[in-house]
Amino acid sequence: MSYHPTRKATLRAVAALAVLTASVAGCSRGSEGGGSNAVGGSSKAGCPAVLEKAKQAVSDAEAVDAPWGGPATGPKAVAGKTIVYVAQSMTNPGVAGAAGGVKEAAKAIGWKVRIIDGQGTPAGIQAAVSQAVAVKPDGIVLSGFDPKSTGQQVAQADAAGIPLIGWHAVGTPGPSEDPKLFSNITTKVEDVAKISADWIISQSNGRAGVVVFTDASIPFAKGKSDLIEKELATCSDIKVLSTSNIPIADASNRTPQEVSALLSRFGTKWTHSVAINDLYFADAAPALRSGGKQGNGAPFSIGAGDGDPSAFQRINSKDFQAATVPEPLSEQGWQIVDEFNRSFADEPATSYVAPVHITTAANSAGGSSWDPKGYREAYRKLWGK
Repeated sequence: MSYHPTRKATLRAVAALAVLTASVAGCSRGSEGGGSNAVGGSSKAGCPAVLEKAKQAVSDAEAVDAPWGGPATGPKAVAGKTIVYVAQSMTNPGVAGAAGGVKEAAKAIGWKVRIIDGQGTPAGIQAAVSQAVAVKPDGIVLSGFDPKSTGQQVAQADAAGIPLIGWHAVGTPGPSEDPKLFSNITTKVEDVAKISADWIISQSNGRAGVVVFTDASIPFAKGKSDLIEKELATCSDIKVLSTSNIPIADASNRTPQEVSALLSRFGTKWTHSVAINDLYFADAAPALRSGGKQGNGAPFSIGAGDGDPSAFQRINSKDFQAATVPEPLSEQGWQIVDEFNRSFADEPATSYVAPVHITTAANSAGGSSWDPKGYREAYRKLWGK
């Protein structure tokens, strides 16, 4: 869920988010080839039907010119509104990226936006939500933190009739009754987990030794890695060598040592990696380099969700990360504004969830974020702008 302006700032932001909220792969064994569709070895995979489905899913997810699939109908722009965007921390790249989309969309629809930074601490976030409620805006965005951590302030907003929309505020997209949200904007963790595993199945031609990096202290993260392993298990020749539990807050300290130990233990059997967040691969790179590995060789890595600029940089330079499943942050910001417009017009929230996408060096066009086509024009048309 995020973009990393500085390494320390990112770790602080993600660690604070963890408090508030509940692969390195490539070719078949022995091959050091790169690329998102690399296939090595001559032996057939033990899961031909699964492999075929995975390859099709990955091909669909790698497309960059898919037509807009969001809402086709909706109310015209409700004029003169002001919304407040409460950020978990503006040093959290995902939070900041979504904020940028909200600002852009608000300008397009003719609204005012105020951003209040929670500074990544529980006290700071509670104070930020209190300040937002006191401003008496038409709507409030709760971005990157669990609304239950600000229960008193959320109750005050509800009592004042101020609609709340979350960005990655709860684990599932759409409206929420507890906590009370008009909608929550996020991708589906099930889809992100499945496509990440499918990428490994496809990219390895159904034969891989995989290390999974997760943070079991965060239920959402643990659930994601469990789903990844469940999908990998559908292919009999995909072996999970290790599930490495490294708290995100300790990633910079613990990942290099863990990677060195994994290299010593598994050697060339380790062909792929998948992590619940891209940041693990920034920390893995020095240890892999010290272990004699090449940035464009096995083990190849995919980040199961996030897609921050540093991940794009590693992917584009083939520096120990081959792929990521990025969030369409700007598009999600526009969706937040559209959902508010529906709330103001007394219409229900949409059920739209952005489809998963896979970014590789082959389809990134050298960019630093995933910004799908068509949504700006579509929303402007809906709003009459």
